[in-house]
Amino acid sequence: MALAGKNIVIAVCGSIAAYKIASLIRLLIKADAQVKVIMSKEATAFITPLTLSTLSKNPVLIDYYQPNTGEWNNHVEIALNADYILVAPATANTLAKMANGLCDNLLTAVYLSAKCPVLFAPAMDLDMWKHPSTQSNIHKLRSYGNILIPPGKGELASGLVGEGRLAEPEEIMDFLVKFTTKDLPLSGKKALVSAGPTYEAIDPVRFIGNHSSGKMGYAIAKQLEELGADVTLVSGPSALKMPERVHTVSVTSASEMLHACENYFEAADIVVMSAAVADYTPIEVATQKIKKKENEFSIELKKTADILATLGAKKREKQLLIGFALETNNELENAKDKLIRKNLDFIVLNSMQDKGAGFATDTNKVTIIDRSGNIREFSLKSKEEVAKDICSIIVDLS
Repeated sequence: MALAGKNIVIAVCGSIAAYKIASLIRLLIKADAQVKVIMSKEATAFITPLTLSTLSKNPVLIDYYQPNTGEWNNHVEIALNADYILVAPATANTLAKMANGLCDNLLTAVYLSAKCPVLFAPAMDLDMWKHPSTQSNIHKLRSYGNILIPPGKGELASGLVGEGRLAEPEEIMDFLVKFTTKDLPLSGKKALVSAGPTYEAIDPVRFIGNHSSGKMGYAIAKQLEELGADVTLVSGPSALKMPERVHTVSVTSASEMLHACENYFEAADIVVMSAAVADYTPIEVATQKIKKKENEFSIELKKTADILATLGAKKREKQLLIGFALETNNELENAKDKLIRKNLDFIVLNSMQDKGAGFATDTNKVTIIDRSGNIREFSLKSKEEVAKDICSIIVDLS
């Protein structure tokens, strides 16, 4: 995850919007970030230090020293240990202090000691935000290299409606993730991944399907996101937890998966089709449950649309298209043929003959073949490690 293990200092100023910081801290902790909170004395009137301490799992710091023990809160150490400092909500008063080098509390002392990126999210009333002095301070802060998280528009505490609202916790979180991933190898790239099986309905309660769990595709989607890509995952039925910060589209049938993939294909730079799509679907679907009457029963089937071939025919220059092949015999020959027929950049071959590989396992053993005929064989690994191998090749080709 982009923020996992990052030390983030949140500096909370005296604004009614301080209540939003509780939700933001929960999101950061869920993303495995380490959070330390500093509050101005004014901020404690809007939300208690106990609340933010409980959520962040760290003591909240307000003064230069602990009144009861005399222990010094070392502002230099706090700043140097931080990967990012976020001032939110940033009031007009604190912004003015930061812009002009005033240092009259622990919060501003930490800011002036910072060597890491400092982000600030303003919160104030409409006229305060628009005032030339505030805008001048914003300009100054940005000229120093600080990063503005723009305020939103909406109803303000005064009853006015306009610009000045603190960005919502989810918006701040999204901004942080994008900021921290801007130097990652796939930053700015859009990726489309398909995963899991498709279920082709026979009647309202029965279907044709397969044993795919979706684990391989989910692992690839997660790894692409961690490398900075903006990922859309089109998933057939799966019991897996949706990957965080991945846009997930749930589908059931092959036709639904094709439609969803076509919707996102054109905008995608990287397309990984790892879903186990049914090859056939019933010509007619019974509207009522089929009763068990005859000793023998047959269903007439028709081919489903070939999603990979459909996308391959639309593939544009510099767009990467990766497919999967699960084979039981003539593995290499079949995979090479599929690679060419479907206009792929490389194909990931799974053999059902390999113990520990295939559907519904936590491991996989793959062979990767590219358009130049190069063949790379990998040992049996966890699907997370296999995903890293696949994504490493994607990074090299991107």
